[in-house]
Amino acid sequence: MFSVSRTAFVSVSSRAARSNVSRLFLRAQSTNALNQSQLPFTFSPTGPKTVKYTSQHEWIAAHEDGHAFIGITKYAADALGDATYIELPELDTELEVGESFGSVESVKSASEVYTPVSGVVVEANEALSDSPQLINSDPMGEGWIVKVKLNDEAELQSEDLLSLEQYEAHLKEDH
Repeated sequence: MFSVSRTAFVSVSSRAARSNVSRLFLRAQSTNALNQSQLPFTFSPTGPKTVKYTSQHEWIAAHEDGHAFIGITKYAADALGDATYIELPELDTELEVGESFGSVESVKSASEVYTPVSGVVVEANEALSDSPQLINSDPMGEGWIVKVKLNDEAELQSEDLLSLEQYEAHLKEDH
C-alpha cells in the first residue's frame, strides 16, 4: 500500500513539474511574453507581480506598488501593421474597466485600446509620439502605452483577464 501511495505522489509531482516546465518554456518562446529588459518589467526590482492579457489583445503588467503598465500584444501589433500614430491619454485621466484610453493608427487600420482595469493615468509613453513604430518593434516592452495607478488591485483577478497560457490558447482558438 505504501508503494502505491508513493508512486501516486511521484506521478503527481512529476506531472506538476512537467506543467511548470511547460509554462516556463511557453513564456520563453512566446512573442507575447513581456520583454524583461524594458521598463514594464524593470520598473520594480523583482519585476511585475502579475502579467495578464485580454481577449482584445491588450496586456497589463502590475507591480507591487499599485502601478501597472498597459500596452498591446505582439499579436495585435502584427495584425495592425506599421503604426503611424498613437493617441495617448492625458495625465490624471480617470479610467474605468473596458473604457477606451487611446488608439493605434496604422497603414492598415485604426484600433481603439481599452483598459482592463480602473485607475488613474500617471504616465503616457511619450516616446510613441515621435516613434510610433515602437509599437511594432517592441510592443511587449519599449512600446508600452500607459502607466496607471490602480484603483482596485482585486480587478487583476477578473475572469476576463488571461494568463499567458490562456491567451496563447485563445489565439489558437481564434484561428
